[in-house]
Amino acid sequence: MFDKLDFTLEKYEELSLKVSDPEIINNQPVWQKHMKEMGEMEPIVNKYREYKKAKSDLAGAKEMLELGDDELREMAKMEIAELTEKLEVFEQELKILLLPKDPNDDKNVILEIRAGTGGDEAALFGADLLRMYTRYAERHGWKTEMMDINDTGLGGIKEAVILIKGKGAYSRLKYESGAHRVQRVPETESSGRIHTSAATVAVLPEVDEVTVQVNPNDVRVDVYRASGNGGQCVNTTDSAVRLTHMPTGLVVTCQDEKSQIKNKEKAFKVLRARLYDLMLSEQNKEIAEQRKSQVGTGDRSERIRTYNFPQGRVSDHRIGVTIYKLDYFLDGDLDEIIDGLITNDQAEKMKNF
Repeated sequence: MFDKLDFTLEKYEELSLKVSDPEIINNQPVWQKHMKEMGEMEPIVNKYREYKKAKSDLAGAKEMLELGDDELREMAKMEIAELTEKLEVFEQELKILLLPKDPNDDKNVILEIRAGTGGDEAALFGADLLRMYTRYAERHGWKTEMMDINDTGLGGIKEAVILIKGKGAYSRLKYESGAHRVQRVPETESSGRIHTSAATVAVLPEVDEVTVQVNPNDVRVDVYRASGNGGQCVNTTDSAVRLTHMPTGLVVTCQDEKSQIKNKEKAFKVLRARLYDLMLSEQNKEIAEQRKSQVGTGDRSERIRTYNFPQGRVSDHRIGVTIYKLDYFLDGDLDEIIDGLITNDQAEKMKNF
């Protein structure tokens, strides 16, 4: 580990000299590349410098213990205990910082919600999840953009696709992929019986055209009149777009915008994300053992969480955590459970470190 840290520190200092070179400053693409590299290394370098200083201070305190008078020795003992504890914390933090980074962590997110078993109640729960993730994005200062929505007309949704734009959005939301179960008494239930319904969530990183190239000849484009709520432009013109990717059979629809061109652009974004997800799934099948250490980041059939309304609780089944703050959670206060999932994921990866 320390060889890797020394190498990182050396490279960081080398890049620091380069970005101060007038010749490199004038070559903006190269300068920006170096600055980006430094930005990625900076948290590791800063923490390692703190570690090295504490290590040096510890050596000084041990020297004082051997050479000082009684009073200085007492002070040295206290300092040694404090610095030893600090060094252990720094080592753990450095291990986490050195874990391989998911290349998608800083990307925007395409989040898809689909009503599962439970009919109208599942669709209403899907609408609750859509609001929950929209509120979570707002709390983090991320922007949301509706890509497509198929509502029931009763306040529920059969399917919704939203784009969430913000630094680190995927790094936190990727743990939300899977089946979400709700237990509550539906408004239509006269006898007060608790029903169980479900909705599935898929979290895909937004990918650019360079990462996933789609051959236009492989895609059939159909246009049609949008349905559901909307003004005269939406419902009286062929603005809705359906893309069918012939090689995989993937179908993407988008009808949220008044403009057919904008709907087509959005649909291609979703198609690229789904193709990328398909590609990753195929790769992950080949490394099934590694996949086990990735906490719920892909298997959509896995029941990851239960929302129990009568008891006001949310239970995440992957890490065995239950919190009794259902109202706050559905209002977008997800960080307590997401932080737990991240910590658990890091701990699993560190076993192989």
